[in-house]
Amino acid sequence: MAHAARATQPEAPIRRPVSEPTLTEMSAAGLRAFFKIAHDWDLNAEEQIVLLGSPGRSTYFKWKSAPETARLGRDTLERLSLLLGIYKALQILLPQASAADTWIKRPNSAPPFGGRRALDRMLAGNISDLVAVRQYLDAMRGGWA
Repeated sequence: MAHAARATQPEAPIRRPVSEPTLTEMSAAGLRAFFKIAHDWDLNAEEQIVLLGSPGRSTYFKWKSAPETARLGRDTLERLSLLLGIYKALQILLPQASAADTWIKRPNSAPPFGGRRALDRMLAGNISDLVAVRQYLDAMRGGWA
């Protein structure tokens, strides 16, 4: 019995799903960005430690010297996300780098700050304080509060 010849079509390229970044990759990227922001904001080691959720000093210095080996917990990753959002919002609101970078250290009479610096609010140590600063900046940008 004769078989009909099948028309051959070129094979479609294999599409691999885009993989999610690993915890180590997210941790390393977040820490590298954080340390650049900390430099721009002129934060000392103690302020950086508090913003990161108060890891031990040896852990902080290990993260700083070798971010590619860190595997951060959910709390620290959330803090990094909020801090990156605060930084980005400031860059949008205050396009002049020096104004954006010094904003957190200037007294602010807006309700979330009560005449204190945004940095003071962020250094209270709670994620909710970082959220409050982020929401304030998002509202100033006209985004969701």
